[in-house]
Amino acid sequence: MDDVDENSPLFAIAVAAELAGMHPQTLRQYDRIGLVSPTRTAGKSRRYSMRDVVQLREVARLSSEGVSLEGIARILQLENQVAGLAARVRELESALAEEVLNRPGRRVFAAGIEGEVISLKHGTRTQRRTEVVVWKPGTGRRPIDS
Repeated sequence: MDDVDENSPLFAIAVAAELAGMHPQTLRQYDRIGLVSPTRTAGKSRRYSMRDVVQLREVARLSSEGVSLEGIARILQLENQVAGLAARVRELESALAEEVLNRPGRRVFAAGIEGEVISLKHGTRTQRRTEVVVWKPGTGRRPIDS
């Protein structure tokens, strides 16, 4: 049997509540405030993934340690961001490994403006950029208008 994706929406609210050790009404409340938002079926029923259940357990643990719901929401947001960045790093590592294997003579590379990997011929350089940029986290680079 194939492994089930942790993001597959499998569990009805009663099952997810039991797996998370919570009352179904608590899950509804967390959904209403955006703490853990499950997938919805065509009939608008909630369907929770294993990842949702893990997050619900984390919410319960943090809450029992006295963390506010706003604090928990921020922690979950940051954990999701880290997971997304880790996936992107794996994707880039895979692309780099593929590039090295497929083009053994082209092992020189640079990072593009958007963070993509750019292969360079041995002995060449990228064009040097000299514009001044303002960095705003989460928005990327923006050249300053002169």
